[in-house]
Amino acid sequence: MNQELSMSPNLLVAALQKPASEFTKADIVSYIKENGIRMVNFMYPAADGRLKTLNFVINNEAYLDAILTCGERVDGSSLFPFIEAGSSNLYVVPRFRTAFIDPFSELPTLSMLCSYFNKDGEPLESSPEYTLHKACRAFTTVTGMEFQAMGELEYYVISENEGLFPATDQRGYHESAPYAKFNDFRTECMSYIAQAGGQIKYGHSEVGNFTLGDKIYEQNEIEFLPVRAEEAADQLVIAKWVIRNLADRYGYNITFAPKITAGKAGSGLHIHMRIMQDGQNRMLKGGVLSETARRAIAGMMKLAPSITAFGNTNPTSYFRLVPHQEAPTNICWGDRNRSVLVRVPLGWSAKTDMCMLANPLEAPSHYDTTQKQTVEMRSPDGSADLYQLIAGLAVACRYGFEIDDALGIAENTYVNVNIHKKENEDKLKQLEQLPDSCAASADCLERQRAVFEQYHVFSPAMIDGVITKLRSYGDRTLRAEIQDNPEEMLKLVENYFHCG
Repeated sequence: MNQELSMSPNLLVAALQKPASEFTKADIVSYIKENGIRMVNFMYPAADGRLKTLNFVINNEAYLDAILTCGERVDGSSLFPFIEAGSSNLYVVPRFRTAFIDPFSELPTLSMLCSYFNKDGEPLESSPEYTLHKACRAFTTVTGMEFQAMGELEYYVISENEGLFPATDQRGYHESAPYAKFNDFRTECMSYIAQAGGQIKYGHSEVGNFTLGDKIYEQNEIEFLPVRAEEAADQLVIAKWVIRNLADRYGYNITFAPKITAGKAGSGLHIHMRIMQDGQNRMLKGGVLSETARRAIAGMMKLAPSITAFGNTNPTSYFRLVPHQEAPTNICWGDRNRSVLVRVPLGWSAKTDMCMLANPLEAPSHYDTTQKQTVEMRSPDGSADLYQLIAGLAVACRYGFEIDDALGIAENTYVNVNIHKKENEDKLKQLEQLPDSCAASADCLERQRAVFEQYHVFSPAMIDGVITKLRSYGDRTLRAEIQDNPEEMLKLVENYFHCG
C-alpha cells in the first residue's frame, strides 16, 4: 500500500490507492459498491458561478453504469442566458477525477463535477469549464509549457456579536483565538475541502474585522497550492460550496463580496500562477525572475483592462479597487509590493538554509525552493466566474509569448515603490489605470476581445454575454456618486451579497 496515498485526506484517493487524475469508471463503481454509497450527485457551475446539483438514487448497477457513461440531460436555457429555450437541452457528463464524498449529505453520497456537451455530443464551446480547457491547451501549444494556478479565497463570516475578546478593528491579520472568533470554523472548512480533493496550502484570519449593528464581521482566507489550472478552478468552486454549506449548518452568514462598507478591507480572490515544463518551475532562472515569467507578466499588463471583465463582475467590485486599500488601481507589477497589480511574492531565493539556522541540530536540507515561485494577479475578487477568470489569465500569459516587445513592456511597467505615496506621483501618472466600473470593463473587453477569441478559446457568444451583463448594471458613474455614502453602499452590497 502506498503510504503517501493512504495519508491523503481525499477518502477516494486513500481507498482506491491512486491519484484522482487516474480515477476510472470502474474505480467509481467499485467504491460505490464497497462503501454503501446510496446516492450520486452531478454538480456543474452555471452562469451565476454557483454549483448546481442533480441527484440520483442508485437503483441498480446497470443504472449506475448508464448515468456514469451517458450523463444526463439538463435545461441549458435555465443555466446560461446565451442558450435559447427552443434548443436548450444539454448533456452533463461526470468527470471521474473530481469525485468526492459529500460531507453534508445524511445519506452516503458521492458527488462529481460535470462537463457540458451539446446535442451533437461535442463539448459546449461556451461552457466556462471547456473555455478554461481550451485556454490551457492553447497556452501549451504556443509555449510548450503547462499553465498552473492557485487561488487565495477571502471571505467574511458574519454572526452575532457577543462582545467578548473584541478584535482590533482592521487588525485581524493572522489573529489567534479568542480574538479571532471563527478559526475553528475555518479549519473545519479546510478539512472538508481537502476531503473533496482541494490541495490546500494554509488558512488564516485576514485583516478585515469590524462590527456593524449587532453583527460581527470577520475576514478569513484559505489559500491553495499550485496545480494544473483546470484543477485549480474546480477546487475553488467546490471550496466556495463547502464554506457556504458549513456556514449554513452553524447559522453563520458568509459573503465573498468584494466590498461591504467604506474604510474596511474588501475581499479579493488573488490568483497565483506558475509555468511548468518537465516538472520544473520556469519562473526563475539563476535565482532571479526569468524571461519566461516576464513575458507572461507583459501579457497580463497588456490585457489587464479586460481581465476585470472576468474577475470583477458586479458594481461593488469597483469600490474595492481604490487607492490606499491594498487593492490595485494601476497597471504595473513589482516585487513584494502590495500596491501593484501583479506582485512577485517573496520566493525563497536567498542562499541561506533558514531551517538549519532556526534549528541548529538539523543537517543542511538542500531543498529545491525554486518550485515555490509564483506571480500573483491581485485585481480579481469573489464575484469572478472562476473558470472564465483563470482562462483569461492563461490567455494573457500566452499572449506575452506572442507580442514582439514583451520584455520592454515588462520593463516599462515595473515599479519598486509604493506608487500611491506623494513622492512617487510622477511614476503613477505614467501608468494606465484599471477600469472603474462594470461598464468600463465591458468597453475594454470589447476592444481586446480578439485576443481572447483567438484559437477559439472564448466563444464570441460568451464574450457577448459577458459584455451585455456588465453593461446591464448601468454603473459608469456609480462609484463617484456613492463612494462616500455608506448607507447607499450597504444597499448596493445587499444586492450582490451572495455573488459568485
